[in-house]
Amino acid sequence: MVELLRTGDVVLVTWLQARLAEAEIECVVFDAFTSAVYGGALDAVVRRVMVAEEDLPAARRIVAEGRALAGDE
Repeated sequence: MVELLRTGDVVLVTWLQARLAEAEIECVVFDAFTSAVYGGALDAVVRRVMVAEEDLPAARRIVAEGRALAGDE
């Protein structure tokens, strides 16, 4: 698995998991527990969204879609 995204934004991670599932792309979120316990409002520990290397291009397109919807292009 390779890293797709690293963020402290729980809403973004949840949205991304749902969109990846719709696209039938399996993902794993690393450090979610550690982030929840130690990260708090400081984002000291971020969540990492991991996907299979062969799914990376399609997953990146979904991330770009999310950024466009949020106006973060």
